[in-house]
Amino acid sequence: MSKPKKVKSASPKVRKFARELGANINEVSGTQRSGRVTEEDIKNFVKSQVSVNQGKIEKKIDIEEYPHKAFGLVEVKDLPRVKKLSGPQLVKSWTEIPHVTQHDEIDITEMEQFRTSLIDHYTGEKIKISPLAFVTRAVVNALKKYPNFNASLDSQNSKIIFKKYFHIGFAVDTPHGLMVPKIRNVDQLSLREIYEELKRVSKLCRELKIEKKEFFGGSMTISSLGGIGGNFFTPIINPPEVSILGVGKTFEKIKRVDGKLIIRKILPISLSYDHRLIDGAEGARFCVHLGESLGKDFAFKLAV
Repeated sequence: MSKPKKVKSASPKVRKFARELGANINEVSGTQRSGRVTEEDIKNFVKSQVSVNQGKIEKKIDIEEYPHKAFGLVEVKDLPRVKKLSGPQLVKSWTEIPHVTQHDEIDITEMEQFRTSLIDHYTGEKIKISPLAFVTRAVVNALKKYPNFNASLDSQNSKIIFKKYFHIGFAVDTPHGLMVPKIRNVDQLSLREIYEELKRVSKLCRELKIEKKEFFGGSMTISSLGGIGGNFFTPIINPPEVSILGVGKTFEKIKRVDGKLIIRKILPISLSYDHRLIDGAEGARFCVHLGESLGKDFAFKLAV
């Protein structure tokens, strides 16, 4: 009678992380006490099992020991074309770029009061501008202040390519999968023009009418879950960019201001960046700058 396989020691969170990456946790060498496996061990294992050949990624990780249908009814569908194309790029980014993600909260109470009270003085109708338009403008301001975020690495020649344009990518949730088109020259657009561009480009993506070129040549990407829910997450960098901003759903929080407890509107953000080019201090300064651009002095900051 054969001996049962020894199950590796790992937390439920680490086991879930391994499943998401398709890694057999029992094949991973744990570096903690008694061979306990960590997320870093999983990452190192995946890196060792993934070979990149002419831009095509070949996974060498074994699938589950038992087929899914051995446990019950299943349904098999083809992977959507968009996910099929983006999948290898995501794996390449996650395994080759040393990601660091910083989380922060931005008080946007005054900005939201202003945004929701905009009125067209000629028609009397309410003017709609999404929070994402304000965030996009604030990101451009921060990119001007911290140019390392608006750059790309040329590792082969040990060079940094600084971009003098401000083309912001944004994640669009479509029935065909996630798409990341760019809005060009955001620094030259008003808040209302940014909002209109977000709508126009999103519509082109959903109708599959957008040109391939519009997915390239970005400065930085914004991935917003504000319209769905959730707060903090780890957005994956979209190379050759070196940073990406994740935006969660605004929530209310009680804060003490001038000795009084008041309700404030808080925007959760998650900033991922390439640690080869950007360090933690610069990442923190970038987040602080975003907070200033979207905080109580937003009108002045975003107008500059």
